Amino acid sequence: MSNRIVAPSPHLHGDFSTPRIMRDVVIALIPAFAFSVFIYGLSAVFVTGIAILSCMLFEWLIDRFMLRRASTLGDWSAVVTGTLLAFNLPANISPWLVILGSLVAIGIGKMSFGGLGRNLFNPALVGRVFLLISFPVQMTLFPDTAGVDAITGATPLAFVKEALKTGTPVTEIMPNIDLGGMLLGFKDGSMGEIGALALLLGGIYLLIRKVITWRIPVFVLGSMFVFASILWLADPQEYMNPLFHLFAGGAMLGAIFMATDYVTSPMSKAGQAIYAIGIGVITILIRVWGAYPEGISFAILIMNATVPLINMYVKPSRFGGRTPKKK
Repeated sequence: MSNRIVAPSPHLHGDFSTPRIMRDVVIALIPAFAFSVFIYGLSAVFVTGIAILSCMLFEWLIDRFMLRRASTLGDWSAVVTGTLLAFNLPANISPWLVILGSLVAIGIGKMSFGGLGRNLFNPALVGRVFLLISFPVQMTLFPDTAGVDAITGATPLAFVKEALKTGTPVTEIMPNIDLGGMLLGFKDGSMGEIGALALLLGGIYLLIRKVITWRIPVFVLGSMFVFASILWLADPQEYMNPLFHLFAGGAMLGAIFMATDYVTSPMSKAGQAIYAIGIGVITILIRVWGAYPEGISFAILIMNATVPLINMYVKPSRFGGRTPKKK
């Protein structure tokens, strides 16, 4: 007779499963992937394919030869990790760096903790930040969206940060910034940064499918907007329009697809709000005063580390319990 562990009531049954959730995430990423292929061509397909296959291979090898257990590839999480890692990379990056990033994402970010459900940090972001710190030049050279061969362009965030560093006022920078074009995706950056509108479409799909809730994306983007607005209103010649921060960089990708990761985000509604606001504020702090032009990846990883504490101290009411009356 096999031992079974039965948790206390209440018991709820639903049709959600890990493979179904992961497949929905992959489907939601298709519009952004299609747009990146439209902009970057087969390079986007090549990088994404290598990332997915590498993540799947490393997960299988670790399951088979290190953890000595059945393969967990059936849960589709390695596919999601590979896709999100690719979305955080330039389309012209070396295949060997994609493979190295996949190894770090799966081997260190995920499997070193025991696999899906046990990892403290978002695996794709672990791989991305490792590559960014170790190979900053290769990670910040992006193909020009104008389609000119052998030309690399700066992201809007890098362009603005360099301009402000040299003392250029915002009024002289803004004529070079097309907010509408940035929303549609016509800007330089990683494959998951350029298609803000496509990412929003994917987010709507996840909301409809009830894979994510509105809370984390709205609080991340909302806190970014509020904090950036305060700075902009205080000195519009020194700080950029808050809409610029929403459309630039990986804000949409991070808020919708990476900050909402079930494993690395808080369980309670209040905890999710605290977590998301922290991500938004830290992102703007790094963008404005940090060494890197982008900050969403670091912000999510920093707040991932606080999730155990948030879950410990910010708890929902017990099922069936009474809420204390206010005096």
